[in-house]
Amino acid sequence: MNRLRTKIITGVAFLFLLLLIVGGTAAYFLTALSHDANVILKDNYESLSYCHSMQQQLVMMDKDSNAIRKFDQQLQLEEKNATEVGEAPATAYIRKAFEEFRSSKEKFPVLKNEIENHIQEVLALNMQAIDRKNKQAQQTASKAITIITVLGAVVFLLSFTFLANFPSYVSGPISKLNEAIKALSDKNYNYRLHINRKDEFGELAQAFNTMAEKLDEYEHSNLATILFEKQRAETVIQTMKDASLGIDVSGKVLFANQQALQLLNLKEADVINKSQEEVSRRNDLFRFLLQENNGTPFKIVVENKENYFTKEINDITQGGQKTGRVIVFKNITPYKELDLAKTNFIATISHELKTPLASIDLSLKLLKDQRTGNLNDEQQELVEHIKDDKNRLVKIVGELLDLSQVETGNIRLNIQSVNVNKVLDFALQSVQMQASQKQIALEIIKEGNEELYCKADAEKTTWVLTNLLTNAIRYSSSSSKIITAIKSIDGKVKFSVQDFGKGISPEEQSRIFEKFYKTKDDIKSGTGLGLAIARDFITSQGGRIWVESEEGKGSVFAFELPKA
Repeated sequence: MNRLRTKIITGVAFLFLLLLIVGGTAAYFLTALSHDANVILKDNYESLSYCHSMQQQLVMMDKDSNAIRKFDQQLQLEEKNATEVGEAPATAYIRKAFEEFRSSKEKFPVLKNEIENHIQEVLALNMQAIDRKNKQAQQTASKAITIITVLGAVVFLLSFTFLANFPSYVSGPISKLNEAIKALSDKNYNYRLHINRKDEFGELAQAFNTMAEKLDEYEHSNLATILFEKQRAETVIQTMKDASLGIDVSGKVLFANQQALQLLNLKEADVINKSQEEVSRRNDLFRFLLQENNGTPFKIVVENKENYFTKEINDITQGGQKTGRVIVFKNITPYKELDLAKTNFIATISHELKTPLASIDLSLKLLKDQRTGNLNDEQQELVEHIKDDKNRLVKIVGELLDLSQVETGNIRLNIQSVNVNKVLDFALQSVQMQASQKQIALEIIKEGNEELYCKADAEKTTWVLTNLLTNAIRYSSSSSKIITAIKSIDGKVKFSVQDFGKGISPEEQSRIFEKFYKTKDDIKSGTGLGLAIARDFITSQGGRIWVESEEGKGSVFAFELPKA
């Protein structure tokens, strides 16, 4: 009822806000009226009081010195309280005449009239101000009464409308729902509740219509249709080539085709309508299949022959809720055999290519030997091109041999305690010439002065670090730098190579360690095997390798190995 409650609260809050506006307006105008009254009583009344007092003292001023002093006091107060237009000049004239009287009392009869006239002028100014402000206060009061009356009428109309419509707003949908429930109780499943509102009543109407629709479907269904659909589903399941199991949300096994029963070495009565816990206790393969790991190949021996499978677990949902799951395990033995044949072929052809490449290398050395004759410039250039192609083929053959060793499981590791600094020095020496040709600075960052040791194969680890440095040089611009860092973290030694080249897009980062994959900037060079082999070399030693990159800011390739 959150949305309905929100609407009610919003309506009440709106009325309350209107009341606050009316009350605030009334308070504002009352404050204004009070302020005007205070101004009239305080400023103008005080001026009148000062003037009357001066008039009283003026009569006795030529005879009584105290009258002169009191007149001066009242005049000073009036001078400070001159607020009306023209009041200050008139007060100044009174002061001037009063000072002349002080200096020469003989002029008192003349000055007395002048002072009296100016006092009368001040009195007149303040009386006019009182009259004017009184009229303003009356106008303000009239305006306030009008505004408050209008706002009060608006609030009354809105309140009356809200109170008149609110009961029907709530009770109307309830009455319709009551009628709909009576219709359902009479098995009128075609009845639909029409409440076009985006609140809880609208959701209730939608849920009611869905329930009525399902009841109507159930009412018009028949057992023959249900049995036909059941038989058809069972036929589809039994004709599936892949072994399949169905388990409902409560853990009961709903179906298992013949392929699945054969692999489990169980009968249908031992599986169907049994709880998965009961079957798991009697069958290790079934217990393994219930685990959530997907995609990892596993081996099953069938009729004394090794077969390889992959498992997929697919959740079945209905109405947004999980109702069960289907476990499918696919036979990938033919693909595994093809992959093994491919690996053996690569290993064989790589070994076969080494002999002619060695012969080509020997022939190139003989051609460069002056004892076999001098070469002209064009011939020398051709020989250099042949040498470059030969070196590229040698690199490809070497990487293919490393790859075949990894895939066939024949990779030989000599794990021992390896001095990390020696690995770093050897790798840097290997790429020093390439870096010098592009004027690239090789910067080294080490943690402390102590010697670090890791558990690794020195040759394979050096090969990986050299490969990362070679790639960094290839993708770095001239006159830049490459940072190689070594750090000990949580019982592991971390190697990292940072360049400041173009960087790698997020899409390519997820695939860069795949075999034969090349980035968009590496289509015309490389084999796409270097990073794949590096990954296999590192993972086989119990480590991990990864990349961190941002386009336009360079890349950081790093790997970790256990600390010795």
